[in-house]
Amino acid sequence: MFPGFDLFGKFISSYTLAALSGVFAAGIFAILKYKKRTGNSYPMLITLLFSSIGVGVGGSLLYGITNIRYWQYIFSFDTFEELINNIAYVFGGSVFYGGLIGGIIAGMITIKVKKYPAADITDCAAPTVALFHTFGRVGCFLGGCCYGVESDFGFIYHNALIESANGVRRFPVQLFEAGFELILFIVLWRLLEAKRLKGRLFLLYLLIYPVGRFILEFFRGDEYRGFIFGLSTSQFISVLLFSAAGVGLILSYMREKKRE
Repeated sequence: MFPGFDLFGKFISSYTLAALSGVFAAGIFAILKYKKRTGNSYPMLITLLFSSIGVGVGGSLLYGITNIRYWQYIFSFDTFEELINNIAYVFGGSVFYGGLIGGIIAGMITIKVKKYPAADITDCAAPTVALFHTFGRVGCFLGGCCYGVESDFGFIYHNALIESANGVRRFPVQLFEAGFELILFIVLWRLLEAKRLKGRLFLLYLLIYPVGRFILEFFRGDEYRGFIFGLSTSQFISVLLFSAAGVGLILSYMREKKRE
């Protein structure tokens, strides 16, 4: 659709612009909501900073894992510069689920070490993730990545950054996921405002999002991302996250009943 533009001799991709807008909007939302709940924004800010590192590392690692067939190129180099370029080629992208898992790990470590209130931070983080991902999927649509299957309904890419997306009409799965994430953001936001499911909102996000992602994966056309046991990589992770969130919610309710 609109992969990007040149600015002062440098190419700025639409995805990068959308993702940065998402970071800005989601970060402000999380900090304001946490401050409203606790009166102090500092713990949320620090947790977001360290989580963003986990997002970057986790997203790149999972991208590299899905590109394992290209790992041979990492060891085919003549100069150090060529080695760096090969590593960037294999690990230079990002996968949402990798970023999500990396961000969760980094965030929970930060909360544990700094002794921050986990319930308040994770509750505010739940709608924050959905809001950020809404922007990200719009960026995917504009740039032509994460594209949909060939379809009679959809859009034709002519200059997408991923060449295989071009030339045929494709189902706009990115926009459907963006809409799904926007609805999820609104639902979680309202629950946060109503102080419902305190300490469980992030588990609720991990229970709902994987279901939508599992279904939407059937409409994805970028099959190079790999498959595990007949499921796409993201479908396989969706099953694991859904199961873990379900168990987490059950254990949470059991602990609450026990305290009562």
